[in-house]
Order: sequence, then C-alpha cells, then structure tokens
Amino acid sequence: MKAISYSRYGGPEVLAFGEVRDPKVGPDSVLVKVRAAAVNPVDWKAREGHLEGLFEAAFPVVPGWDVSGVVVRPGVAVSEFDVGDEVIGYVREDFLSRGTFAEYVAAPLRTLARKPRNLSFEEAAGLPLVGLTGYQVLVKVLQVKRGETVLVHAAAGGVGSIAVQLAGHLGARVIGTASESNHDFVRGLGGEPVTYGDGLGERVRGLAPGGVDAVFDTVGGDTLKVSANLLAPEGRLVSVADNDVVNYGGRYYFVRPDAEDLRRLSELAEQGVVSVHVSETFPLERAADAHRLNEEGRTRGKIVVTVDWEPENT
Repeated sequence: MKAISYSRYGGPEVLAFGEVRDPKVGPDSVLVKVRAAAVNPVDWKAREGHLEGLFEAAFPVVPGWDVSGVVVRPGVAVSEFDVGDEVIGYVREDFLSRGTFAEYVAAPLRTLARKPRNLSFEEAAGLPLVGLTGYQVLVKVLQVKRGETVLVHAAAGGVGSIAVQLAGHLGARVIGTASESNHDFVRGLGGEPVTYGDGLGERVRGLAPGGVDAVFDTVGGDTLKVSANLLAPEGRLVSVADNDVVNYGGRYYFVRPDAEDLRRLSELAEQGVVSVHVSETFPLERAADAHRLNEEGRTRGKIVVTVDWEPENT
C-alpha cells in the first residue's frame, strides 16, 4: 500500500511517500480504508525522536494516530463492525510503527468508534485524539462540575477548542487563552478569551478575582507557574504538555485509547455539542507540508491529511 513513512528521526524531510508493507489484521482488529488522518503535535515530536524514552520505534515508522475511514475487513473474532461501516479511531499502540498516514490501517477494537454521521471524513479525523484528551481530562481527571470556572490554555488549538466546548457542556464557565486574532473564534466556542503572554495572570484575575477552579494546560513551560498562581483554594491543575506540572502540585496526563469514551464523543458530535474546525487539508503525499505547518504552532483547530479513495471491489 501507499503510505508516508520515515526510517530515521529528523525533520519533515525524512518523511517519504511510497510503498510499505500491507498491515496484518489481528483477530480483534479491523482493516480500515483510510479517508483522512489528522496531524497532531505528537506526530512531529515522535518523528524528531522526542518520544524515544516512551515508545520504541520499529522503522520504517508510518506516523499518525488519528483516522477516519471505512471498514473493509473485520478480524476473525470481530462482531462489533461490518464491512462498509464508517469509523473513527485513535489508533495508538505501545510502539511506533503502524500509523494512519497510509491507505490502510489495522485498528484494534479498543481504538475505534462509529463516525459521527454529521461530520465529514476530514472533520471526523480531527476528533479522536483531541476529543479524547479533552473528555478524559475534563470528565475523569479534573472532574469539572457545573458552576465551576475552567481556564483552558491555547483555546483556539486542536485540544483547546474541543476542551472549551466540552467544559461549557459540563456547565462550567470557560476562560480561554488565545491570540487576539482568535478571540472571536473562542467566543464562538462558548469561551471568554484572554490574550496570552505578559500580564496573563492579571487579565485572568480581572475575570475571576477569586481564582479558577481548574486549569487545563496544553502549553507547558512558564505557563505552569502562572496557572498554579491562578488557582482558587482546592483548585486543580492538569497539563497534557509538560510533566513538570507535578512540581506545581498538578498532574500530567497522556491521552489513552478508549472505545467507550470515543463512542461518547461521537454522540456529542452528532448532538452538536462539539464540532471540529479544519483549518487546512493536504493530500497524503504532502504530509511533510502538513507537519511543517503544524510545527509553527499557530493552527486554529486541525490540519488534516486526505487519502485518495475509491470503493473496494466487491
């Protein structure tokens, strides 16, 4: 099959478009014909070798964990999906090798859910990783309750934009950091925007003099200290970007594949609770350009790679 892969760590130039080995389908996996795959910062961080201490790489590595597509072959023990079912997945395994930037991916059942019917394949591909991150952090870790005030960093980005919508759905007041050019976008998601940078603490205090009940950090670095100082008594701080958060009394979280959580997100998308903003799409062979754009760190919503599609022969 055709895919994007890299045989060594490095910049976007190590990504090559060409033939790779077809995936094998395990008994509790399904073969998905890929329609679209979203780009996430973790993809280029893995490509550069920054995750070497966490994930073993079996080169050549096909990057990508997010996918939307169509089931073309269920595993021999699979009864949950049939040929032709439209699905989404956060297809992360415990090593780097068989990703979603390809014509096909073999996806374990624990990584899949049915695609939201009201989303395009491009939009749907942008939901799994960021949606699961937002859902798991807000519902399971921060345990946000109605009436609380939540501060979401990088609120116009992939994770942040979903987190703003989910926190609002949970009944929270949401303050979101964003550049001034993205303030209207954040308002449209239901958040109260504040400009990040120098003076952020004072600006947030102006909106929440008593502090915030929870902080959802997607930035790390100096933002952690500012965030810790903005917490109300008994406030909670979680970062998905920097494990130094533990030094500020917070918790680090790495999103996990969970079919039930993903199914719930699909339902919320169909109910109009969450939407996915796709800022730009690239064909599969231009995945390196998609990586470059994502690395700039100024993306509103998601960048998505699309795969040429023709129906399977029957």
